[in-house]
Amino acid sequence: PGYGFLSERSAFAEAVLAANLVWIGPPSHSIDEMGDKVRARRAMIEANVPVIPGEELPLDNPEDLVEELVRAATRVGYPLLLKASAGGGGKGMRVVREPRNLQREYAAASREATTAFGDGTVYVERLLEKSRHIEVQVLADSHGNVVHLFERECSIQRRHQKVVEEAPSPVLSPENRLAMGAAAVNAAKAVNYEGAGTVEFLMAEDGEFHFLEMNTRLQVEHPVTESISGVDLVVEQLRVAAGLPLEFTQDDLTIRGHAIEVRIYAEDPANNFLPATGPLVMFRPPEGPGIRLDTGVREGDEARIDFDPMLAKLIVHAPDRPSAIRRMKRACEDFIILGATTNLGFLTDIMNHEAYQSGATTTDFI
Repeated sequence: PGYGFLSERSAFAEAVLAANLVWIGPPSHSIDEMGDKVRARRAMIEANVPVIPGEELPLDNPEDLVEELVRAATRVGYPLLLKASAGGGGKGMRVVREPRNLQREYAAASREATTAFGDGTVYVERLLEKSRHIEVQVLADSHGNVVHLFERECSIQRRHQKVVEEAPSPVLSPENRLAMGAAAVNAAKAVNYEGAGTVEFLMAEDGEFHFLEMNTRLQVEHPVTESISGVDLVVEQLRVAAGLPLEFTQDDLTIRGHAIEVRIYAEDPANNFLPATGPLVMFRPPEGPGIRLDTGVREGDEARIDFDPMLAKLIVHAPDRPSAIRRMKRACEDFIILGATTNLGFLTDIMNHEAYQSGATTTDFI
């Protein structure tokens, strides 16, 4: 199902198979293993994939939880991040910078995790500030073949949700690209993965990277990988589900040019990115070479608060990064949306920003 309410739900995958249908996606055990962040950490440690320093909290003695929480936080060190074990999309996450806020933020994270995922389990992780969010696309078949299709730079985020993604990363050295790709392949092999998936890493200022999580699905930003690799990931998902082997090896894959994707949201960046509503009185996307639009709305529809505020994904591809930035800037300026407040002007500002143009953006950029 890709991204959406039923993605990364092993019970849904099992229900599809039980109905004698073909499931287009990874095996349910892979979804379970990587969907539980604590279990995923353990699996990655066993597979020699570097993980962010952190600690689990005991589940068997809830009365000792506060004491254990304090001890774990002290060992991990401040600032730290409280993360929902079953979480994703930024839900069930809280930054704690000093001990006096620990219990309050833990209660809030656990409450949000219970509401969103039906599981309030939270663990403690070191907060890597000034870090980059870099993820690697993997593809695996049912015959044991696993490849990676290079990385995506996804550091520009608000509320842990990505706003701008690009491929390849403007800062990754060939050596780090090789190491990160190998780690992602090892992560997929560790859980007997099949289909398209993404292994996410945080990279520190010194270039050291750590496993963050694995998304057991097709991601919102998959078009930038398709653009630079020439591989249609949706077609490959269908081929894998049909039991066919991959038609290419790692050595066959190369990076072609540069691609950028921006997420166009119905929200007001000037008002803390609060969601905006209203009719799409005019919705006129840009057109031209190297421009792609993925959207589920059209002129006359309405931006509502019932679901995610994302209206569209705008993707550009060009021979090099400066050309891609210029193409995206022009595409954002030419995109006309009237009736609902959007972040188009904000996206144009990002393209114009010196830090973005020089590739010097980290997860705290916005």
